[in-house]
Amino acid sequence: MRLHLLALLAKEPAHGYELKQALEQTFGNAYPSPNIGQIYVTLSRLEKDGLVRAVDVEQSNRPNKKVYYLTVKGRDVLTEWVDEPTEGPRVRDEFFMKLVLAPLTGIADRMALINRQRRHYLSLMADLNDLMSRTEPGDRVASLLIEGAMLHLQADLDWLQRCQEDLV
Repeated sequence: MRLHLLALLAKEPAHGYELKQALEQTFGNAYPSPNIGQIYVTLSRLEKDGLVRAVDVEQSNRPNKKVYYLTVKGRDVLTEWVDEPTEGPRVRDEFFMKLVLAPLTGIADRMALINRQRRHYLSLMADLNDLMSRTEPGDRVASLLIEGAMLHLQADLDWLQRCQEDLV
């Protein structure tokens, strides 16, 4: 969440609740609604690390609020994050380790592991389909995020089929 908040603050200064709303508005229901307490804890850490600075702003009928600004150091960290490629496929896949090692120990057989994992992926796919059906038609950001997750799951399901064909 650190880098997400830095990205929002690069656009404009904001207080914690505005950042929460911006995340919700940007990603829609495809992104789990962040806990406001988590946002303020994260902002406090970002301030401690010198990535943001906070300014108390007086309000007439309410307590003062803290408005956060991105620092030069924060912009540098954000730029580095954006410029760095995101991790690709995982070679040390946890499920594959189970699939290869568990049968050697007699704990489980491969077909049972594959079927359990397939059911799990199909359940996740159903959840994503439900989420997609509740997404506003014009919300391209949320739709693309959900679609990307669905495509990854479909690839995992195809890979499970391949594991079944080759190992069982």
